[in-house]
Amino acid sequence: MRRGEAIFADSGAWIALALSRDPLHEEARAQWTTLREAGARLYTSIPVVIETFTFLQRNVNRDVAVAWKDSLYAPGMVKIVTCELRDLERSWAYFQSNDFHKLSAVDATSFVIMERAGIRTAYAFDHHFAVAGFRFVE
Repeated sequence: MRRGEAIFADSGAWIALALSRDPLHEEARAQWTTLREAGARLYTSIPVVIETFTFLQRNVNRDVAVAWKDSLYAPGMVKIVTCELRDLERSWAYFQSNDFHKLSAVDATSFVIMERAGIRTAYAFDHHFAVAGFRFVE
């Protein structure tokens, strides 16, 4: 990873980082440390924030969800990118491909947002990012 590289954070990584009982928690923490030490510029999207908050609220509790949401707004933490109507419209093309079995609409919009922003690396654990041609944080 290059110093200061732009990285897109997906719901799965946020959830694994937030929950110590998640099977990917230790890997998410190690990657988080790598990101911070490399001065990565972190991005996420409004759909990812909504998906992550909803998962945490429903599967853990509201306090954990709110604490996670509040952490996003710490100075220098992450830039939350909007999902524009044109992003949603372009995302439907991913559903035309047989390579994306059980693809979520949030992931499809993430791919389009990453393309629009020129971000090539994802802090994610979902194989769909690799299928779409993105790299993972290592």
